Amino acid sequence: MALLNDLPNVDSRLFKAPNQETLLLPPSDQPAPKILLLYGSLRERSFSRLAVEEAARLLNAMGASTKIFDPRGLPLPDAEDASHPKVDELRALAQWADGMVWCSPERHGAMTGIMKAQIDWIPLALGGVRPTQGKTLAVMQVCGGSQSFNTVNQLRILGRWMRMVTIPNQSSVPKAFMEFDDNGRMKPSPFYDRIVDVMEELVKFTLLVRERSDLLTDRYSERKESAEEVSKRVNQRAI
Repeated sequence: MALLNDLPNVDSRLFKAPNQETLLLPPSDQPAPKILLLYGSLRERSFSRLAVEEAARLLNAMGASTKIFDPRGLPLPDAEDASHPKVDELRALAQWADGMVWCSPERHGAMTGIMKAQIDWIPLALGGVRPTQGKTLAVMQVCGGSQSFNTVNQLRILGRWMRMVTIPNQSSVPKAFMEFDDNGRMKPSPFYDRIVDVMEELVKFTLLVRERSDLLTDRYSERKESAEEVSKRVNQRAI
């Protein structure tokens, strides 16, 4: 596979790109899975960005289409109107995506404000559409010191709040400054292999879920609310 030429840490003999056939799914005319990747640091040498770039390379090799959002210039939530160009870009990408990857550094035992601001700008509903509901999510974090799972646990809570299907696997890279070379590429290690695992699982879940998300997110309370709205409109005395 040509894309594996840019993945020197991957053993091509063991690399498997999930597809409809391997997942025992019927043939589909859907395009390649679309994955949006978010990272949570503005540093010139941002390890969360470098981790996301490695994840995107893996996703591309697995047949997915990827876009990485650059949070530089994104205003704080409510500091600007939602028509701000960076907010509009982020929301359009959220609607475009079938799934997402969120990767944040851990700062003071939590995700960064930059990471949280991106998620806060994505609304639960946008023009009658829920841009994240039923879509898949993989969570990752990079650590300056020893391995921690505070940030991925917080990202899982946010993923649930955004009504996303957060996959079981996750990645936490300790002492991230030791895991990337001078060219910004991740060195071979069990931590790199875990990112391969996470991206493979994300593609699998995205293929399994995306054509069934309407069915999986159809719920009684919303059907009831919709029926009541129709009843009010039909039975109103005057228009």
